[in-house]
Amino acid sequence: MFLTYQIVLTFGLIISPVIIFLRILKNKEDKKRFIEKFSFSSKRRRNGKLIWFHGASIGEILSVIPLIKNYEKNRLIDQILITSSTLSSAKVLDKYNLKKTIHQFYPIDHIFFTNKFLKYWKPDMAIFIESEIWPCMFQNLNSKKIPLILLNARFTKNTFYRWMKIKRFFKLVLNNIKIVYPQNLETKKFLNKIKFNRAKFIGNIKFVENNEKVKEKINTQLNSELKKKKIWVASSTHENEEIFCAKTHIKLKKRIKNLITIIIPRHVHRCVKIKKSIENLGLKVKIHSSNKKDLKNTDIYLVDTFGETKKFHKISSTVFLGGSIINRGGQNPLEAARYGAKILHGSNTDNFKDVYKLLKTMNISKLINTPDQLASSIIFTKKKKIGLKVKKIGDKILKKTIKELDNLIINEFKKT
Repeated sequence: MFLTYQIVLTFGLIISPVIIFLRILKNKEDKKRFIEKFSFSSKRRRNGKLIWFHGASIGEILSVIPLIKNYEKNRLIDQILITSSTLSSAKVLDKYNLKKTIHQFYPIDHIFFTNKFLKYWKPDMAIFIESEIWPCMFQNLNSKKIPLILLNARFTKNTFYRWMKIKRFFKLVLNNIKIVYPQNLETKKFLNKIKFNRAKFIGNIKFVENNEKVKEKINTQLNSELKKKKIWVASSTHENEEIFCAKTHIKLKKRIKNLITIIIPRHVHRCVKIKKSIENLGLKVKIHSSNKKDLKNTDIYLVDTFGETKKFHKISSTVFLGGSIINRGGQNPLEAARYGAKILHGSNTDNFKDVYKLLKTMNISKLINTPDQLASSIIFTKKKKIGLKVKKIGDKILKKTIKELDNLIINEFKKT
């Protein structure tokens, strides 16, 4: 099976230049740094101990920022490497003042590129986040005796049963992992089904708050303008969800005259298209990057820049989480919940099933299916006490996670 996997990847490499070129045209790929995906490193590997974190995109990388900041202070560690696959996640990291930490794009999971990557970076430990399962890299890490940890591991029912179609291969891949920390009990149950006994549940690190203070505040003039309005936020929206929220705005505007809906798309390169679609509904749209802070006659405030979500979550009493009306499994509601916002979402939330279940018991989230339901569920006062409860859960999980990882790091580094 592994040989078949490599043969398929080899054929895929033939058309990879065309795919990369098209992604560059769509602004989904860095026109200079895309070569990192072919293991041409653009940063220097320092001497000493290196820990490597890998996550697919923004959500996974942001979830480990509190851990990264903790290990920036650890004298045992000389360098921290973060890899991801998306352009947006690379840009988000630019906003943090990290001294030991560097970013590279994750290489293609082919035996040639993974060997080249590991030969250059020589990580002393690899920590992969959530659902990042890469057979070739895992095998190479194991053969080089580099301990591999799967942190905040998540398998949905659909992904698990897809893996079960190649159960033997899946078990061989997982056997390369030293320990798995599942983010929910469902994932732990799936691991038990295949008799993988190196799993320990310590909680979901996405509950942990990222306390970064840099560039967190909204521009003073813009903030002053927003305070005059009734606002709500639609966050991490996908295609068609922006129109869903614009229609909600139209319904809500009938009874609230000074209303502004703030839309933050999951993929900001879509903003030009989104703006045109919303304007076709007769609404006035203002783009965040235009720096025009006067919000007179504005219906929709469209955020088209990376890493701005937290600023708007802070000031909103209601946040609709995207990826949940369409079938994408939903986006992470915890940041907004920590700020005491009421969370509204569609029915497709499999990516955060346990999280939404908890938020529902805390009376902070609500399922909606139509613009009418969304409009009638929006509130304009925060639930600060509930937000503090969510923060405390995150603090406990962070302490447990650091304790677990510290023990692994100390034990592994003593061997060398």
